Amino acid sequence: MDADPAATTVAGASGAEERERAVADQALAVAAAWSPPDAPPSWWLTAAILTAIARDDVLRAVAAGIPADRVPALLLSAALVRLAGQRPDDPVARYLPRPGGEQPPDDGGFPAAVAAFARAERDELARLCAGHRYQMNEVARCLDVVPVLGRIAARDGRPLALVDLGTGAGLALHLDRYAYRYRLADGTSLTCGDPGATVRLECAVRGVAPVVPDRVPPILGRVGIDVEPHDLADPQTYGWLAACVPPEATAVTRFAAAAAITRSEGARAVRGDVLDVLLDAVAGMPEEATVCLLDTYVHVFLPPDRLARFDALLDHLSRRRQIEWISVDPLVPLGPDATTTVQGLDVPAGWLEDNRAGGVFGVVGHVSVRDGVRTGQVLGRSHPSAAWLEWLDRPTERTRPGRGRIRGT
Repeated sequence: MDADPAATTVAGASGAEERERAVADQALAVAAAWSPPDAPPSWWLTAAILTAIARDDVLRAVAAGIPADRVPALLLSAALVRLAGQRPDDPVARYLPRPGGEQPPDDGGFPAAVAAFARAERDELARLCAGHRYQMNEVARCLDVVPVLGRIAARDGRPLALVDLGTGAGLALHLDRYAYRYRLADGTSLTCGDPGATVRLECAVRGVAPVVPDRVPPILGRVGIDVEPHDLADPQTYGWLAACVPPEATAVTRFAAAAAITRSEGARAVRGDVLDVLLDAVAGMPEEATVCLLDTYVHVFLPPDRLARFDALLDHLSRRRQIEWISVDPLVPLGPDATTTVQGLDVPAGWLEDNRAGGVFGVVGHVSVRDGVRTGQVLGRSHPSAAWLEWLDRPTERTRPGRGRIRGT
């Protein structure tokens, strides 16, 4: 029997509407996470772009045409920033911050400007999205990692070897070249690193203060793994990666400064799927160093079967040497229905509801694996661009032998 053309049309429309609803929900959730009511005023544009993607018919339709696994709302937001930067005479371009500059103010004209821009540039926006993937190199997430590295070094008394998973441009591999400041609620600060560094990272601390080392522990080896490592010396590559940074003045400034260090010093990058090349990458690390796998917003995008394969790989690696896995990832599955962390660790009471009500946040987790035995802790949570860090007072350590993820708090 032939299909009813009218029914087919209705079904197609329903599918398109469902994709648009999903895109709108994703955009508003990310906007809520990056720019909540208590965010600094400089985050207004980040929220405004994502809100426009959720509410503007043209932008929402463009985003709905992007495969879901490519994070449509974020990919389109990067395409908007990239294309607007290439159109300096367009009214929307005046809202974009520049490295080292101030955040342009919200004068109320952005929604109309971005709507007109979307209608004029719809085809080019779609082309940009079709030819790129969203890949944010947020160097500020090193603020979440440094206290964990300090814990590991203090426990083992050994130098470290960094293996950055999904390294992108490799900015995290130079975290010992940056200066860190953790602002406490009482007005005091904890600092780490060289105060004269050109890359200065800071965040507000919520809850208890983390233990922060005076200096980043010595690093004997560093390597990044990515299916497509990025060459910052290429202007087109640099331009796209810069567009993936939230359009907030301090964010674009620190990206530019960290990119300059990476271009100058470089770091070894291994091209390939982490499941295929991790063994060789770890094998090349100095034996006298503790191997630390850095995972910031990478595993959250892996489906369950690949997470299971990664777990098995960790067990295999740990038969040769101790592995430390530091994760800063949102709860999974990504979105309001999340139930756990990528490391299989339970989170404190209330975090699941916070995720449903207030958008995503990064969970800072640390898992040690030795001879197949895993010990893990959730240490805190953080803003997606590290504007704040909430540390736990007394994380509970859990141990589990054999293959599989552990559960703890």
